[in-house]
Amino acid sequence: MFKSVFAKYVTAFMMIVTLGFALLLVIVTSIVSNYSAQAKTEMMDNAAQVTKVWLESAMSNDDTASFESLVALSEENNLAELTNIYADGRDEMTVLFALPDGTILSSMGKNAGQDGAIGSHLPREIIDSVIGGEQYSDVEALEFLPERVVIRAVGIYDENGALSGIAAIYSVNIRWGDMVEQLSDTVMTAALLVLLASLIAAYFISERITGPLREMSNAVKKFAAGRFDVRVRVRGKDEVADLAVAFNEMAVSLENLENMRSSFIANISHDLRTPMTTIAGFIDGIRDGVIPKEEQEHYLEVISGEVRRLSRLVSSLLDLSRIQAGDRKFVMKPFDICEMARVILISFEQKIEEKQLDVAFECDDDRILVNADHDAVYQVFYNICHNAVKFSEKGGKFRIRITNAKDKKVQIAVYNDGQGIPAEDLPMIFERFYKSDKSRGLDKTGIGLGLYISKTIITAHGERIWVNSEAGKNCEFFFTLTRAPHSLLHAGDLTSV
Repeated sequence: MFKSVFAKYVTAFMMIVTLGFALLLVIVTSIVSNYSAQAKTEMMDNAAQVTKVWLESAMSNDDTASFESLVALSEENNLAELTNIYADGRDEMTVLFALPDGTILSSMGKNAGQDGAIGSHLPREIIDSVIGGEQYSDVEALEFLPERVVIRAVGIYDENGALSGIAAIYSVNIRWGDMVEQLSDTVMTAALLVLLASLIAAYFISERITGPLREMSNAVKKFAAGRFDVRVRVRGKDEVADLAVAFNEMAVSLENLENMRSSFIANISHDLRTPMTTIAGFIDGIRDGVIPKEEQEHYLEVISGEVRRLSRLVSSLLDLSRIQAGDRKFVMKPFDICEMARVILISFEQKIEEKQLDVAFECDDDRILVNADHDAVYQVFYNICHNAVKFSEKGGKFRIRITNAKDKKVQIAVYNDGQGIPAEDLPMIFERFYKSDKSRGLDKTGIGLGLYISKTIITAHGERIWVNSEAGKNCEFFFTLTRAPHSLLHAGDLTSV
């Protein structure tokens, strides 16, 4: 019954509201009940004193009047003074008139003539207290009543000071009058209305929360089944909406990753199959004598190139594995980034000549020191330059620019004229397995890991890497490194390029 979030939320909400109103009812009822008891007790005290004064005054004014006769006279004539004290029982009080020995002669008020008091006796504690000259006040169980009551008892004395009788006033419902009952009914009615309103509100609020969660749960199940095009609706601008937006962004990333993974599998299969087929074919041709001896050297060179191609592929995959496992460590040392750029340019001399590129090399100083892992930065720098040369148009411009930037940074930029990168591909250019040249018309050897590895290396250095491009015109990659102190130029501990 309580397995769903909705059921748990509504149940907890209703329990809190119910307990809150129950506590409120107890507190308010207790306060009102105590106030009612105090007010009624004071009223009983006043009634007892008025009764005492009236009877003693009547006995003093009439020497022949006795306690018993006055009580009988009160019953016969319903004397106005006493009637006003116990008027139509609205205060739920009853007065008992008893002899000094406790025998009850008469009763007036709320339960007069109905409680079976006449002829019964007051408890001994009341008689002893009154005889001792005190006004008795306590909760007692009277022999003619089933419940305990609050009693106020006073002695009635004649003009000689002798005890003529006892007047005892009691009330049964001293702590639960009409006002308390009405208050309780009002609070309970309000509680039911609030509970109903709370239930309706809790339903819509919890549905507002759990609805998107159910949609996300269903979407996750569809993801598990291989459907990555599922999205959840975004409703409102609260935290649940933010969660839905984040979920959809995650879904887009998963879809892109799945597409890249599929593309990677296809590319890696092609990149493995093509050189292996070439190697196997040429080796079989040499072994079978189909290829003449004078041409074997040429085909062995082709086989060697294909082997190196496979080696680069495996190396990239191993790099990816090490990066993802966090096993690649970086050794930070100062080195000359300008000298590294010159070495990389020389390594591309043949390809630059083949494409007849217009090369430009710009550096703010002859030597600029950076503090980084030499081999890792070389890998990044070489990979970016390799891409720039590979995707440059024939006779286009190829430029490397190294500048001193703000905050003790050095900015390296590699520019080339060429196909550039489409705007829709720019956000994903540094993702794993992503290749902008999906047709493999220009990029026949890459597998979409070079830029991902480059970004991972630069990020691990605490630096930035980004790209600006105009599709069909040009492309320029940038990355930053931390500048090392110039004083290290002659320190003798620079990393060799």
